[in-house]
Amino acid sequence: MSAKILIADDEPFIARSLSYVLEKSGYEIYLARDGEEALRRAIDVKPDLVFLDLMMPKKNGYEVCSEIRNHPELQNVPIILITAKGQKADLERGLEAGANEYMTKPFSPTQVVARVKQVLGAS
Repeated sequence: MSAKILIADDEPFIARSLSYVLEKSGYEIYLARDGEEALRRAIDVKPDLVFLDLMMPKKNGYEVCSEIRNHPELQNVPIILITAKGQKADLERGLEAGANEYMTKPFSPTQVVARVKQVLGAS
């Protein structure tokens, strides 16, 4: 059974690009367009990994990350924050919210797949 990955990003191009690359690598993909939908989908799907954009409508990635960490069924799900913001303060805030990893846009397909395998513990 393939790992389930939730991608939460309000930019259709980014969401489609990540989805395409990860589906080609054999992962089952679920999408969310805003922070509230991301939290609902995470609760429904119980993914093995979540990609969260920091700047989304309704709830930002920091808020969703914190809520996932406080949800009993989701608290151990790995989270990778994705953003165009690469300042040290953003990274620190993301890690404080409970993120496992932080990727700055733009990123290559190879980088995405390698990071997913690393986070999920695959070789």
